[in-house]
Amino acid sequence: MPRRDAALAATAAAYSLAHHLGSLPDGLGPAGHGTRVTDWLDLLVPFVVLGPALWTLVEARAGRAAYAVFAVGALLYATGHGVHLSANSIGNTAPGETAHLWDERVGHLLWYAGVAVVFAVLAHTLRQTEPTGHPVAWLLVLAVGATWGTNATGGELTWPGAVLALAALAWGVARRRTRAGLAAAVGASGVVAVVVSAAVR
Repeated sequence: MPRRDAALAATAAAYSLAHHLGSLPDGLGPAGHGTRVTDWLDLLVPFVVLGPALWTLVEARAGRAAYAVFAVGALLYATGHGVHLSANSIGNTAPGETAHLWDERVGHLLWYAGVAVVFAVLAHTLRQTEPTGHPVAWLLVLAVGATWGTNATGGELTWPGAVLALAALAWGVARRRTRAGLAAAVGASGVVAVVVSAAVR
């Protein structure tokens, strides 16, 4: 497997797994000072996700503009994630309106905006590369879309999440003869995940 593809696969796997830490039962238990084990694991998420994403750009020999936009996305991602982590951890022991605002509204908005920007840079950078039919690639694509959809609904961003998933679907369909066509499957699974998640909430 080319290193570029390995980096992209690592990014997809890291995103799909790390963004479901909140689904672990009881946060894997207490970790002292009113925190849970997953609070501490959550500290690693920006490194785990953004590291492989940057590696993908390096292996794809991205231009300066791509790195500049990636930097903006990474800042949004890290800032939003940090706000979410802090407010969520506080809200677990002292829930209230302020913790909810910073966790569910501000934190998630910035965090997922960062996800969208980073993934858009990756898709644009790889838009001219050859398509793939590898089953692992398609499994990861579906996992990324499902993660986006469930996160958007869980983060109270159902409509923006659905709109961006539809945009990815349309963009990918228009470029279905290249690697960028994978974005169509990401968008489609994202839309389905948003609808299903919203329906069962």
